[in-house]
Amino acid sequence: MPVPVPRQRAIPAVECGQAPAASPDSGPSTEQAPPGTNPAEHPAARREHPAEKRENPTDTSTETNTGTGALGDRTQEPGAGAGPATRGTTSSTAPTNLTLLLIEDDPAGSPIVPDLLDQSGKPIRVRTARNLTEAERLLTDDVHCILLDLALSAPAPAAARAGGEGGGAGEDDGEGSDELAVLRHVLELAPRHAVLALTSSSDAERGAEAVAVGAQDYLFRDELDGRLLSRAIRYAVERKRSDSAERRLAEGRVRAQENRRLERGLLPTPLLAGSPLRFAARYRPGRSRALLGGDFYDVVRTPDGTVHAMIGDVCGHGPDEAALGVELRIAWRALTLAGLCGDELLGTLQQVLEHERSDEEIFATLCAVDIAPDGRSAGLCLAGHPSPLVAGPGAPARLLPYDNNGPALGLLPGGRWPRTQVELGTEWSLMLYTDGLIEGHVGEGRERLGQDGMVELVRRQIAEGLEGERLLRATVNEVRELNGGELADDVAVVLLDRIP
Repeated sequence: MPVPVPRQRAIPAVECGQAPAASPDSGPSTEQAPPGTNPAEHPAARREHPAEKRENPTDTSTETNTGTGALGDRTQEPGAGAGPATRGTTSSTAPTNLTLLLIEDDPAGSPIVPDLLDQSGKPIRVRTARNLTEAERLLTDDVHCILLDLALSAPAPAAARAGGEGGGAGEDDGEGSDELAVLRHVLELAPRHAVLALTSSSDAERGAEAVAVGAQDYLFRDELDGRLLSRAIRYAVERKRSDSAERRLAEGRVRAQENRRLERGLLPTPLLAGSPLRFAARYRPGRSRALLGGDFYDVVRTPDGTVHAMIGDVCGHGPDEAALGVELRIAWRALTLAGLCGDELLGTLQQVLEHERSDEEIFATLCAVDIAPDGRSAGLCLAGHPSPLVAGPGAPARLLPYDNNGPALGLLPGGRWPRTQVELGTEWSLMLYTDGLIEGHVGEGRERLGQDGMVELVRRQIAEGLEGERLLRATVNEVRELNGGELADDVAVVLLDRIP
């Protein structure tokens, strides 16, 4: 079968609305440009537009503006070009808003697509491809809709293509096994584009199946007109946008639900059954849109009535540090319930950190207290962490002793963390916090809030009658205001109150 002579294209002129498309009675072929032909038709001029470079010599794909006679351009014989009289005029047609990619076996000899106008009355630009290879090359981001002829031959299976003459039977089997194989291929090739299926009026069932597979709509080839097709294109594009938006919304809801489940699972539930102590906590990760940061905390009551509280901070702010913080918290709870405390517990926790961290330079600070069953005293262990704050009636807020502060976990092999005994009294509030609460700036300068500034801030709020969750909320909010916005570091605060 002879190979058709490729038709020359004047894409820039037609796309920009500066020249009408070819008419059925066009003049000589542009293979030999006659005098007076528009320079855009000449091969030398065509080489100035890289987007028009042909990838193979038998390429018959076209891109035409149907508002200026595209139907005539489709009905001309392959190889026919535009005459001087036709191409010598210019038009002031405005650029098109929508672009249609038509995929059918013989786009040049089958006048399927009539003149098309978008909703604003501007011509719809049409590109045509006779096979999926050409369609893939023409499927750029500016294409809004694909009109696919379901009668197009499906791509041969790889085994059949590789089998030469012996692969004929395999190809027939591949085509017969799935009548919508070509549609599935296009949907896989263009998942973000609207697709219209084109079939005959006697094969409505196949069109319905095409919609079930993923096409936005189907049309009958023998009932097609410009008004119907223009409306179908607009509908398909808007439906695709709506479906995409709805899918993104559904995915966002699923992610939000998963995030909430993760948050509930990774943030601790205090085990304080049977204890008279009241618990409150605030947590704000420093990473944007993050649920967890490198800060971690936990509170548990052991069978002997001792309440153990802990707060820690893994250096860094990424997801790896957040995961390590969760691992350390779970390990601390398990070791505490197993009966370990003080130096023995922190030494074991350091071993966990050394085995789980992704880098040898990663370390964690930690503050742990064990409150006696009568609630009047506690043991304090610090591993490079800020000392807790305690306040009570008639006693202003103050920091607990921090002279015996040991090294951060993961810094010194075989480190020791002495336990300091402290008196709390009969009524008190104990606040454990991470350094994110005290490292925020004060005003526009470089001055930090620091522990002294935080103590004064809490003293004032307690004097105003704030307690529990209200006290923590007011503290964190005021620290943010002093910083002039969101804090760069993670913030975790735990408050334990004993009221006789």
